This record gives sequence, structure tokens and C-alpha cells, in this order.
Amino acid sequence: MMARTVFRRRFATAAGLYLSVALGIVGTIAAARLLGLADFGRFATVLAVVGLAQTLLDLTVEESLTKFGFRYVAREEWGKLRRLFRRALELKLLGGGLASLLLLGFAPFAGSVFGAEGLAAPMAAGAAIPLLAAPENVSASALLLRGRYDLRGALLSATMGIRLVAILVGASLGVTETLVALAAGQLLATLIAGMVGAAALRRFPQAAPVPLESDRRKIVSFVAQSSIATGVISLRAALTPVLLGVVAGTTQVGYYRVALAPQSGFSAASAPVRLVLLTEQTRDWEHGREDTVLRGIRRYSLAAAAIALVSLPIFLLAMPWLVRVVFGSEFLPAVDAARIVLVAAAILLVLGWSKSLPVTIGRPRLRIVTHGLEAVVLLPLVAVLGARSEVTGAAVALLVATCVFAAAWAVILVRLRGELRTTRAQGAPAAES
Repeated sequence: MMARTVFRRRFATAAGLYLSVALGIVGTIAAARLLGLADFGRFATVLAVVGLAQTLLDLTVEESLTKFGFRYVAREEWGKLRRLFRRALELKLLGGGLASLLLLGFAPFAGSVFGAEGLAAPMAAGAAIPLLAAPENVSASALLLRGRYDLRGALLSATMGIRLVAILVGASLGVTETLVALAAGQLLATLIAGMVGAAALRRFPQAAPVPLESDRRKIVSFVAQSSIATGVISLRAALTPVLLGVVAGTTQVGYYRVALAPQSGFSAASAPVRLVLLTEQTRDWEHGREDTVLRGIRRYSLAAAAIALVSLPIFLLAMPWLVRVVFGSEFLPAVDAARIVLVAAAILLVLGWSKSLPVTIGRPRLRIVTHGLEAVVLLPLVAVLGARSEVTGAAVALLVATCVFAAAWAVILVRLRGELRTTRAQGAPAAES
């Protein structure tokens, strides 16, 4: 009975996440076709800046909620669990508010920075998104602690469905109207997630919030490291199109967003497994089952490598047809970049566990190190190659940085296995920081 329940939840999780990614891709296609090349470039540039501000200033508390949340559940410390969620929500709202204020301040200067007209109003409209989105992931963390990653997948689908409707409504009117609609849609999605998350949290035994004094230092350190790691990651995910826009123009940003479609597709393929890994492996690690975690990583990597080897040649050959049919002939200059991004995406597919593992083992600084190396390689290359070869140069920079990221994780995984063997030989619990 338990096995059937787990299977159903995993299947529902996969369905929800795949649907959410499909809706996201459809949203990008709709925006590209309804707005046209020039306006879509402006739209993509604004979203890149919004994403950059959001990830830099919106504190990453979700990982600490998952790690310490499972710890408190395992120890049945319900008062600490409730205090943890309350503090997390306060921090998310603070970070989201700061990001929104930063975007409002930047809006009047956006046109001169990117050398394009008509960016001030869309940037001001998009400034509301970080604050409105801030509480959503706190609610999602409550679902993971209940083992309901299937509901998390459903909520992601609902969010992306609302986002698609917002794009369809707004893009027929203009760029600014699209950002206003997206902000309104984010408010609705956050309210829905908040109600579901609160219901999940109430299912834990009732207890008055208890101060986190004994764990405060560890939690603060975890949140700080996770936030730094997220900030570093944002340099790859958000600052890359911003830099490309500065050195090559907003039209190239539109091409780049199209070129990233293969990455979205491959990420979608592993999204359900990654969510399950985060939930179940963190629980296993907290119960002392480290070997189970490492075996899961090995099985995932082998399966992902097999999928990548089979699918990569097919999509490389079909890329011109896919871009023309999905986005339109005016986006064909993005084909070479999309092929290069596809190779990078295949590598990241094999490394899909690299996002959840640092949380599982309580070492978020590993994300700082690996993504820091990636960013150090990526950003200068984007500036140089983007200025020389535009969107194709930016894609080459992404591939080189991904290879560096993969090499760093290969070294870390070998060292982690060695540490666990040494720890067991000494009869001590697994090291954690």
C-alpha cells in the first residue's frame, strides 16, 4: 500500500512538473509571437533584470526550511518547526521588498543602460513581482515536509497556467501591459500556494512556537550560505542576458531566450526526479542513511547520461526545424546558439542532483564554490564573445562554464565518498556544516 502511494505521488509530481514546464514554454512562444522580435527583446530584458534582482536580494530560506524542517520533524520539535516557518516568511518578505524597491529605482535608467527605448514603464511594472512572489516557496516547503511533492508539482502547474493566461492577455496590448498582467497573476498564484501550504503546516501537531536559540547560529549560517549561492547562480541565469543586452542589444537577448529553450526542456526532464531527491534524500540523510543517498545519485546519473546520449543527436539535427515551427522564421539566427546550449543542457541533466545534494548533506557552501567557479568563467566570456559573436558567442561561453562546473562536482563527489568512508572507520556521525 505504501509503495503504491509513493508511486502515485511520484507519477503525479512528474505530471505536474512536466505540465508546468510545458506551460512555461508555451508562454515564451506566445510572448515571442504576439509581441514580435523587438518588443519580445524588451520583454526578455526586463524579465532578466527582474530575475537578477529577485535572486540577489530575495533571501534563500527554502533550503534551510527543508533541511532543518526535516530535522525538527524527525525529532518531533513542533514548536521549533513553527518558529522556523514564521521567521522564514518574514525574511522572504523583507528580501522581496528590497528587490522591488531596487527595480523601481533602476527603472528610469533602464533605457540608457541597454540602449533601447520603452524600458522604464515595463521595468516599473515588473518591479512588483519579487515582493508578490516572495511567500510562495515558503508554502511549497511545507508541502515537501509532508512528503507531498505531488501537490508541489500541481501548484507549479497552476502558477505557470496563470502566467500563461497573463501573457496571452497582456501581450496583445504591449510590453508594459504584459508585465502588469504577470504581476497580477503572481499575486493570485501566491495566494493559492499560501492557502495550500498553511493547510499542510496545520497537519503537524499543534505547539506554541519555541525560540530557535540552540540552532540559531546554524540556521543563520545556512541561510547566509544558501543566499550567497543563489546570488552566484543568478549571475549565470540572470546576469548573462543582461550582459549580452549591454554588449549586443536587446534583440540578441530575445534570441538568447529562444536559444535557452533546450535547457528548459532538459531541465523539465529531470525536474520531478530532482524534487523527489531533495525530499527523500534529505530525510534519509537525517536518519543516517548516507549510503542510500549516494546510491541514488549514481543511479540517477547513469539514467540521465543514457537519456542524453540518445536524445542529443536527434535534437541537434532537428533544431532548425524546431525553431522555425515553434518560434517563427525571424528567430532562426538563434539556431546555432540553441544547439550549443543543448549540449550544455545535456551535461546539466546528468548533474541534476547537484542542486539538492548540498542541501541534503547540510553543506550549502558547495553551491557557492561550484557556481562561483562557473560564474568566474562565464561572465567575462559572455562579455567578450557576446560582443564578438552575439548570441552564439554567449552560448559558447555557457558551454565552457558548464564544463568547468561539471569538473568541480566530479572532484567534490569523489572527496565526499572518501570523507564518509573515513568517518565510518572512526565511528563518528557524518560531518556537516
